Amino acid sequence: MEIIIAVAILGGLGLIFGLVLAAASKVFYVETDPRLDQLNECLPGANCGGCGYAGCGAYAEAVFNGEAPIGKCASGGNECAQAMAAIMGVKAVEVTRKVALVRCSGEKLYDADGNLTKGAKVKANYEGFKDCLAASKVGGSGPLSCKFGCLGYGSCTKVCKYGAIKVVNGVARVDEDLCVGCMACAAVCPRNLIIPVEPNHNVVIACNSLAKGSVTTRSCTVGCIGCGLCKKICPKDAITVTNNLAVIDYSKCDNCGLCATVCPKRLIKDSNVENLGGPVVQSQNGPAVNA
Repeated sequence: MEIIIAVAILGGLGLIFGLVLAAASKVFYVETDPRLDQLNECLPGANCGGCGYAGCGAYAEAVFNGEAPIGKCASGGNECAQAMAAIMGVKAVEVTRKVALVRCSGEKLYDADGNLTKGAKVKANYEGFKDCLAASKVGGSGPLSCKFGCLGYGSCTKVCKYGAIKVVNGVARVDEDLCVGCMACAAVCPRNLIIPVEPNHNVVIACNSLAKGSVTTRSCTVGCIGCGLCKKICPKDAITVTNNLAVIDYSKCDNCGLCATVCPKRLIKDSNVENLGGPVVQSQNGPAVNA
């Protein structure tokens, strides 16, 4: 009997508290503008942080309050921007899709005896925490001879919510079809290798080395030596060489590919962004390498 009484008392208290909370919710209810919920529904909900806010909800609130422009959601792209603009009763500019590009071509290729025949040279074996920032702090800018190249410990792969970036032969590579351009990978790269580019550009200079040509040659077999041959042959003046590094201005480039034919390092690839080094094959001794 005592147990029944105790259960009845607890049940009664629960009912009373429930009624009190229900009444309080009505008394203190604050009506919200339905547009805020609609803005949230437009966003993908990935909370990738590419817009510069903590998550999709924070960005939607900032847009609603007029604190952020429409079109900063890389994951949602142009469709998301236009939908948000319609909700807010404004006209949004067209949002151009971007994908991440890792500016390094130093994938390591080994011969049958395990000797490095192509790519960035290694000056020491790193056995510490598998993180690019940690590796860059030891041994004089890290285990690679090139202090500008990809360290290959996958910090970028860990933050990508879309599985669009992976490490192949010691260098991070982007799958253009999966990449949404949120650039979360760029934010964690200690060498600032990753930049946004428009997809489907056939001609790519994937290098970030600012060292003189002689220094680059000693550290990487495919690094840019700043020779300027690509600049001279470009009919659109789309290539400049600054600080020993060739850079393409894609607003001028027409993908003719002439620059790729004269590059002595074969660094310039006349291919898609996601396939810089050719098909991946399995070497006889060592990891998978590019053909």
